[in-house]
Amino acid sequence: MSDIIHLLPDHIANQIAAGEVIQRPASVVKELMENAVDAGATRITVNIKDAGRTLIQVIDNGKGMSETDARMAFERHATSKIANVQDLFSLCTMGFRGEALASVAAVAQVELRTRLKGAELGTKLSISGSAIDAIEPDACHEGSIFSVKNLFYNVPVRRKFLKSNETEFRNILTEFERVALVYPQIAFSLHHNDMETFQLPVSGLRQRIINVFGKKLNQTLLTLDAPNSIAHIEGFVGQVNAVKRKGALNYFFVNGRFMKHPYFHSAIMRAYESLIPADEKPDYFIFLTLEPSTIDVNIHPTKTEIKFENEGPIWQILAAAVRETLGKANAVPSIDFDTEGAIEIPVYRPGREPAAPGLHTDPSYNPFRHTSTRPAYSHGDWEELSRGFDQDRNLPPDHSIPPYPEMPPPEGSGALFPETTHPCFQYRGRYIITLLKSGLVLIDQRRAHIRILYDRYLSNIRQQKSVSQQLLFPEIIECTASEAAILSALTDELRKFGFDLDSLGHNSYSINGVPAGIQDRAPSALLRELLDYAMEAGGLADERATETLALSLAKAAAIRPGQSLTPEEMESLVGALFASEASRLTPDGKPVISVLTDDELAKRFKKMEN
Repeated sequence: MSDIIHLLPDHIANQIAAGEVIQRPASVVKELMENAVDAGATRITVNIKDAGRTLIQVIDNGKGMSETDARMAFERHATSKIANVQDLFSLCTMGFRGEALASVAAVAQVELRTRLKGAELGTKLSISGSAIDAIEPDACHEGSIFSVKNLFYNVPVRRKFLKSNETEFRNILTEFERVALVYPQIAFSLHHNDMETFQLPVSGLRQRIINVFGKKLNQTLLTLDAPNSIAHIEGFVGQVNAVKRKGALNYFFVNGRFMKHPYFHSAIMRAYESLIPADEKPDYFIFLTLEPSTIDVNIHPTKTEIKFENEGPIWQILAAAVRETLGKANAVPSIDFDTEGAIEIPVYRPGREPAAPGLHTDPSYNPFRHTSTRPAYSHGDWEELSRGFDQDRNLPPDHSIPPYPEMPPPEGSGALFPETTHPCFQYRGRYIITLLKSGLVLIDQRRAHIRILYDRYLSNIRQQKSVSQQLLFPEIIECTASEAAILSALTDELRKFGFDLDSLGHNSYSINGVPAGIQDRAPSALLRELLDYAMEAGGLADERATETLALSLAKAAAIRPGQSLTPEEMESLVGALFASEASRLTPDGKPVISVLTDDELAKRFKKMEN
């Protein structure tokens, strides 16, 4: 039997590694920006075309590379960051594995122009599919220019599975923001299809956050600073009156690296416990600085998962620091002791002699002498006081409390759905209870409204009956770059639903009209919530844009849990729900109604007897 184990060729091994490191254009942006940071750049420019499909270019003014280093940088496991295994436990750089550039070169056409500081000439290197096409001297600026063209050109399956341009560009924005937020001492700029998206000058940490996410955020952030022997924790947390159901900005950074850490997230949520609703989250930007030897970043290829040696103590410190920050801002209610009847404790004041307490006596007082002036009530007085009580004991028949009216019996022998004459009850502001022929039906009022609105929006679109209600005073909404990217792609679809939007530039839009029937919602809040739902859905595919947008708009416009409804509103909601062809489920498959039949009720009582 012949041997069957053999070494893979380099180009195949590189493509396997690329599958782990380079998942989409955003992965290339992340790796190239991190390399520019490690190179000591003070200015980084990112140019994108067609959401990274055609071009991803990162320009930095770092220290640059020699010709030999430029050629070696694209070899697998070639790195300047570590020299031995011990260096893995004292990392101070963003990259260290030496796989990123080799992975990029395996699935794209790459051009590198680089020049060392002080050198007369630089180097131009061209690579396609891990093979070097050309290397020659070049008169370029100091630093490096990486140009990645035609990503996944030789892996058509991977290119086919890329999402829409707006989705991929939004992922690029996410990676760009994660790097830019933690390095305010570096100037960043981002251009997409020759249009400026970000221009971030050198600034402080708070100003960098404001430059990325907008000026409104400045009014809601509280400064957090908790230096200690384990880790220096600093950053910003949101006020309790600025929490969000969707789209909360949650960022953790450790030693200049973005990370995801659900355990530390729970520490922050513990600090907000009992201060905010359970389904809402605050914004926060937490920066941890600690000894590199106490963390392990060599866990996942994306390096967003990190293990901590002192995870438990950091959790406690983080929760206490956030709680203290909220307390300083009077977000945590102070303890108000009841001082009525309390003993007044004197305060010592130096230089003042305390006065002796005075003694006051009544020499004419005789405890054995009867001097009480308390009036003695006579029998006639008690009769006067008790007059009227006997009259209340014998109430006339016309003053008796009427019995609770009987419920009308269900009408319609074959009707499955409740008639309008059946009563509807609201339970805890979330559910509606009404009658069916076979028992009771419990309806989730918010999900029912989502079902109704979704069907109505789709019907109006198909019949071209959507109506826009023009606003007397247009509202201005300022979006983040991520929100503006998806909003610009949705403008045409939103117009079909009745939204009238005008772009004002710099990620700002004017809301001139909204769909008819939802004027009770603030237009800017409605549109922002709609964007949050659309972003949560991971972008909108072209063939399902209308359905996804209809569902997002229905969720944004539907009644909230806890909203009180009148009997007429409940009857109208129930009638509209059961008129739908799919009344039992929401468009995304969540149950709307639950039926408790007569047989189930009988079984429950029988079980209680036993």
